[in-house]
Amino acid sequence: MNMEKTPLKIMKNDPMDHIFDLNTYPIHDKESTTRQELVDRCRKELDDVGCVVLRDFVTQESLDRMQAEAHRLEEKTFWSSLNHNPYFTKEDESLPEDHPKRFFEYRSSGFIDSDRLEEQSDLNAIFDSQILLDFLSECLNVSPLYCWADPLGNHPYGVMRDNDYFPWHFDGNDFTVSILVQESEEGGTFEYAPDIRNRSDENFDGVNKVLNGDRDPVHSLQLRPGDMQIFKGRFSMHRVTPVKGKTNRIIALPTYAIDPYTVNRPEHSKQVYGRALPMHYEREAHRSDGLTD
Repeated sequence: MNMEKTPLKIMKNDPMDHIFDLNTYPIHDKESTTRQELVDRCRKELDDVGCVVLRDFVTQESLDRMQAEAHRLEEKTFWSSLNHNPYFTKEDESLPEDHPKRFFEYRSSGFIDSDRLEEQSDLNAIFDSQILLDFLSECLNVSPLYCWADPLGNHPYGVMRDNDYFPWHFDGNDFTVSILVQESEEGGTFEYAPDIRNRSDENFDGVNKVLNGDRDPVHSLQLRPGDMQIFKGRFSMHRVTPVKGKTNRIIALPTYAIDPYTVNRPEHSKQVYGRALPMHYEREAHRSDGLTD
């Protein structure tokens, strides 16, 4: 496969005022001192704790549209209940029993894959926005920054029902933007261990400590509908605590990467999104780092 000929996503310069609160967060105005102060704040928090939250970033009208879309697409949700380790790899009995690759937890959750979204979806517009991409690139201090190439996982909805739990894991992409669309009645707390690994060091010892109950490096975050979170999901192990109640937790997950060609490994894709496409197999060996996944 000649990846040099693979077309890249064409981004849109829509100001996005029908989706984002641009009065509070003028990300479209690069001459704005408020925008520069916002970028500076985001950089600092990302450096300090590996995460930043912009409260009420998305308008209520957009949340209503995304919530309605997720409800319409409920029958297309891929629900899975299975055991997996933080890397979404298969059991490797050649490793010691206490190795984090052999730490499996039970997960139950659902995803509305990116290619299932409706054509006029607000989430499609968010993912296609050049204005948002430029803002994220500046906040993360990464240029160029690309929309992730994975056709199933680059901007899905994550859905969790009563008693669902998403255990400790790393993302296959570099950076994730999370927008809470609908809050559960109880639970659904986001927990993460910031920068617990890096491109050259898996830090299996540190990962193992968190998996076995060490809370010292763990941060907890309760998102509210409309909040946008910028997060280093490839380097910060994270989980979502069990959801309780009749109201599903729905979260939009546009994702970004430093490499325009990397996608999830086939095993990861099958476990989380229910499918692996030819692209996942063709690009399995193409990674921007040497991490497990």
